[in-house]
Amino acid sequence: MKHFNYSALTVAVALACGSMQAMAADSITEALTGGKAYGDFRLRYESVEQDNALEDAEALTLRSRLGYVTDTIAGFSATLEFEDSRVVAGMDEYEAYPTAPVKEYSVIADPETTEVDQAFLQYKAGMFTTKLGRQVLTFDNQRFIGHVGWRQDRQTFDAATFTVAPTDSLSITYSYLDQRNRILAEDGDINSEDHLLNASFKTSLGTLSGYSYLLETYDTGAELDTYGVRFAGGTSGDGVNFVYELEYATQETGGGATDFDADYYTVVGGVVISGITAKLGYEVLGSDDGDYGFSTPLATGHAFNGWADIFLGTPKEGLEDLYVSVGGKIGPGALTVIYHEFTANEASATVDDLGSEVDVVYGMKFGKNYNAGIKYAAYSADDYAVDTDKIWLWVGASF
Repeated sequence: MKHFNYSALTVAVALACGSMQAMAADSITEALTGGKAYGDFRLRYESVEQDNALEDAEALTLRSRLGYVTDTIAGFSATLEFEDSRVVAGMDEYEAYPTAPVKEYSVIADPETTEVDQAFLQYKAGMFTTKLGRQVLTFDNQRFIGHVGWRQDRQTFDAATFTVAPTDSLSITYSYLDQRNRILAEDGDINSEDHLLNASFKTSLGTLSGYSYLLETYDTGAELDTYGVRFAGGTSGDGVNFVYELEYATQETGGGATDFDADYYTVVGGVVISGITAKLGYEVLGSDDGDYGFSTPLATGHAFNGWADIFLGTPKEGLEDLYVSVGGKIGPGALTVIYHEFTANEASATVDDLGSEVDVVYGMKFGKNYNAGIKYAAYSADDYAVDTDKIWLWVGASF
């Protein structure tokens, strides 16, 4: 256990014992037995073909998640959740770790692992909510802080989180992170001293958010400070609805031999007609004179800049992503098609055109607790990376 786990356990036990001393034993028993068990399972096939020397990759994995939430007594409740990812039928021709020194196959970032996914104590009273322990954290659209739920081992954090919601429209959340539990099992976890602050205010036209994410790795002292503002919402009318997003952020690095700064912004507009949604978006992850690209290390990166995951790390030349998407209900499910054009924000002598990508997904829900889908990503390289095709097939169940 790392340094936060000791302090989290100590404080959680102290809080629980202090509040429960005045409670009858039968109340505690009712809280423990009157809770709710839940589970989530996803069986997924993934294949990766790349135009390089690596062998094509294939993986069939099963992600199982089981948890229990106690009933609430005197404002306190507890959650314990386990997560397991296993190769099925011996289909493991893939490299799970992108940083492996020697790779035979292309990367599919789903290592086999069994771990505690969440374990936290929650206290809620009126406008105040506190969570202490290992937990899922997401802010806004997960562009900066997310759970990376697309991977079989999702991202969680060892954290203390405090939320105050004085009105139905206003919510302010502060989180201190002591450990980032990344998507590559325990070997990928990072000790940190991160401070996250997010405030959101709902209006009739959309939600306005302001944030400050101050990240620092415990072992290296590397710092990444991001400040931003976001507005997202939509309007409704007779048969025609509009959706929109505007966001700007600025970022500074520190703790290294060279410090950098870069800006981020995105503009998205869309229309919904007869159940069909069409969007046009432009996202810029800026560069500092071609030496550093705007970074979002705790984001649910798969949801942005193409599902082939070519740009999970921003090139030092930065990234400009112009995209259009169309989606709607077809048959028993929903179909979405997205096209991306990528260019460098600060072109160099060798890097300017960053390629293009086509993404397609069709997913459906059936019964009360089941889902299935198929997804395809085709990245066409130019000055950066290599041609990459990915296919996913999955079925899921939850209770």
